[in-house]
Amino acid sequence: MLQAKDLYKKYGELEILKGVSLDVSKGEIVAILGASGAGKSTLLHILGTLDRSDSGEVFIDGLKVSSLSSSALSAFRNKRIGFIFQFHHLLPEFTALENVCIPAFIARTSKKQAEQRARMLLDMLGLEDRIHHKPSAMSGGEQQRVAVARSLINQPSVILADEPSGNLDSENASALHTLFTQLRDEFSQTFVIVTHNEQLGSMADRKIIMKDGHII
Repeated sequence: MLQAKDLYKKYGELEILKGVSLDVSKGEIVAILGASGAGKSTLLHILGTLDRSDSGEVFIDGLKVSSLSSSALSAFRNKRIGFIFQFHHLLPEFTALENVCIPAFIARTSKKQAEQRARMLLDMLGLEDRIHHKPSAMSGGEQQRVAVARSLINQPSVILADEPSGNLDSENASALHTLFTQLRDEFSQTFVIVTHNEQLGSMADRKIIMKDGHII
């Protein structure tokens, strides 16, 4: 479902990725672990088309995304890739419902359809009482679940998560990890997760360790 072939990336004279290859199957949770500076986030950004490799190829659902134009890449990213970050990046002036709907509106989904799916996702994530609350009125765990709902709104092929529980206490982090498993089981949702959290790594279907720009 997701495939990276021989990715190299340098920033100036600093080599970050040194020939990384990776295959992820549909409905699989893959955790990428390693020390800071190992290249984990750089790899995730290239897989998510937020950055381009110097060489190598990335395929998602059989499409060679590394060769798409910038405009085609933006449209593909919006519809086919969901993102969850350590910091939720919710817009403070909007409610939970409005924040979740934003990617759907960008994809030109009708307001009725977008809100219907957003409500379904928020209900599923236990946020039915927070739909009209703004981020400032929600806990950190609730905000992160809103971010998860937002990542799911366009029914993406893959969700890429960068330290998704890094800003949560242990109870909320555990709940988030369980949620990923439930989403995998119920929707065959595919996840690639960069984390320092050994518990999350152990809950994944597969754990990948990176060191010095290589998968070991």
